[in-house]
Amino acid sequence: MAIPPVLHRLLTAAGPSGYETAPAAAFRDAAAEFAEVTTDVMGSVWAKVPGTAGGRSLAIIGHIDEIGLIVTHIDDDGFLYVIGVGGWDPPNLVGQRVDVLTKDGVVPGVIGKKPIHLIKPDQRDKGVKLEDLHIDIAAKDGEEARGRVRIGDVAVITGEPVELPNDRAISRSMDNRLGCYVAYEAARLVAEAGGAPGDVVAVAAVQEEITFGGSRTTAYALEPDAAIVVDVTFATDQPGIDVKELGKHELGSGPVLERGSVLNPAIFEGLHAAALAKELPFTVSSSAGRTGTDADAVHLSRAGVPTGLIGLPLRYMHSPVEMVQISDVQAAAEIIAAYALGLAPDASFAR
Repeated sequence: MAIPPVLHRLLTAAGPSGYETAPAAAFRDAAAEFAEVTTDVMGSVWAKVPGTAGGRSLAIIGHIDEIGLIVTHIDDDGFLYVIGVGGWDPPNLVGQRVDVLTKDGVVPGVIGKKPIHLIKPDQRDKGVKLEDLHIDIAAKDGEEARGRVRIGDVAVITGEPVELPNDRAISRSMDNRLGCYVAYEAARLVAEAGGAPGDVVAVAAVQEEITFGGSRTTAYALEPDAAIVVDVTFATDQPGIDVKELGKHELGSGPVLERGSVLNPAIFEGLHAAALAKELPFTVSSSAGRTGTDADAVHLSRAGVPTGLIGLPLRYMHSPVEMVQISDVQAAAEIIAAYALGLAPDASFAR
């Protein structure tokens, strides 16, 4: 299965937290083919498929932002210094090509550090820190660099998605353009089926990597009867991961249906039943407290929103080579669409 065209457009649109204009536009343009589309003041995009029977409204939420870098200083030699937008493991940045996003367009650059030959032997085993790195845009001096880049411009890793054997693909920004794609695709499937009993709203939420801001404001404004958050989770079939701690969630084993203290049991059971009825693969994971996703904000909105959570197994999270199996992504969309289509108008989410 190739990378779906809409997902490819989402993955290649640069948009760190707070600067999501390009990927939000890609989501908006794709969803406008079948849904009523709105963009709020935060920049989150809502795509509504109207209900057919006055049933329960369901929001399907993926976050549209990615991790990136933001320029904090430009020195007199023309080098850019940055801090992370979201959580980076600094060694992943060494030697990467980057696109700096400016008001005049993209400025290409590379992330540099002192060559290992010049690092004193007693310092070579110490970890790389973000403050040890800089972006080189090949400027001849600070004046030229400041004419091309401003403080507050952001950067992302350069690179096209790559399709690999066994239905797998790598890209930056899989976290969490995958969740946005699943929200889009689930809503599209609902529209294709003629609509669910209640409104189904696919959401591309901003700023998850820094504040949960987009999901917090969206849940407040939409006031849905229920919500399903879709995010990536850790694939546990790579070296060094303890399945006793995280569970067994391999690439190709389907999406992960999450259970836990902040998640609504009725939504889990509904998703579980939908997956079994559709004969789609899935695994189950549990959490005793915070999930680390937008679900943590959504379920507390207003007087509370019954919230479910689906994870997409991902290797090498928060790196330039995040790896996913495309069949897991499609299965997640089909499970959510089946759940939405079967959600009775009088469905109860009582605990």
